[in-house]
Amino acid sequence: MIKQIQIFLGPARVRAFILLLGITGLISLVLNAVGGQNTWVTPVQTLMLVIFIVGTAIIFGGRLRQEERLRWASILAPSIGALLLGITVLPNLLLPLLGAAVGWIVAGAFLFRRRVPKEYTDAIKYLRKGEYEESVKSMDILIKDEPDNESYYRFRAEVFRMWGKLDRAKKDYTQMIEVSPESAVAYNGLAEVFLQSGQFTEAQRAGQRAYELAPGEWVAAYNLGMIEDRLKLPDVAIEHLNQALELKVPDIRHRLLIHLYLARAYARKGDLETAEREIDQIKRHKNGLEEWQNLLEHPEAATLRAVLEADIQAAQDLIDGKSDLKAMTR
Repeated sequence: MIKQIQIFLGPARVRAFILLLGITGLISLVLNAVGGQNTWVTPVQTLMLVIFIVGTAIIFGGRLRQEERLRWASILAPSIGALLLGITVLPNLLLPLLGAAVGWIVAGAFLFRRRVPKEYTDAIKYLRKGEYEESVKSMDILIKDEPDNESYYRFRAEVFRMWGKLDRAKKDYTQMIEVSPESAVAYNGLAEVFLQSGQFTEAQRAGQRAYELAPGEWVAAYNLGMIEDRLKLPDVAIEHLNQALELKVPDIRHRLLIHLYLARAYARKGDLETAEREIDQIKRHKNGLEEWQNLLEHPEAATLRAVLEADIQAAQDLIDGKSDLKAMTR
């Protein structure tokens, strides 16, 4: 959850939020220590709470689309107003007003729930049927109505990738970046499309930016390491692939490929002993092969096959003893 929030906000807003939390929290603690029995301490502490809530709303709201900002403004504005009323005009009713404010936030979240557009559900249905052109047409309507909605560009880009139209997918990820310059998801998607297109230098550039924006996400480190394997850059590949493992890659199939890329990187450096240990890890993760093979059987996995099929076969050959370190580095 914390990692997802960091990715959503971006580095600058995360720093602003931490600073806001630190300042308001420190002032409140100082007031506890030196305030004594002064009656003004509680109202000032409550004011710090209001400042924190308003500041947090501004920091998070700046990352939302206009429609979402209006929705949350409708939810939070009455609650903040009730708190200010309790602090300034009706201090004897502060606690009941605080309870009412919290209750309205909970109720408002249900009352102002965002409805999923029909075109979006249609696009999902078409995608499941493999009707990519119709899915894209549905997303075109949504994007025309909401040109600043980055999630719509992301969905359409994924459809284009499955459809094999990589140039159009690049355009959508680029548009995502224009809408949200600190979107690690957009840079990561762009890196994957460049990788699928065989444009490894461009993929590395986009992957590096995704990694800078989301250093705590294993996917960014994994993708960057895979790209660096293609570029035959063993030192940085080892760094990023080990970073991905430290971040706890959840599924066995990706861990299998990480150990394959690590074995190749160590072999390229001439560290054959470490490379052999990585091959042992590949063999321990052999169940991941079945997962990949099942995934790649689907018609929608054509672009994925183009990128990973050779790697999966290389891992299979190492497990079966049909390949060795020399063959792997050629």
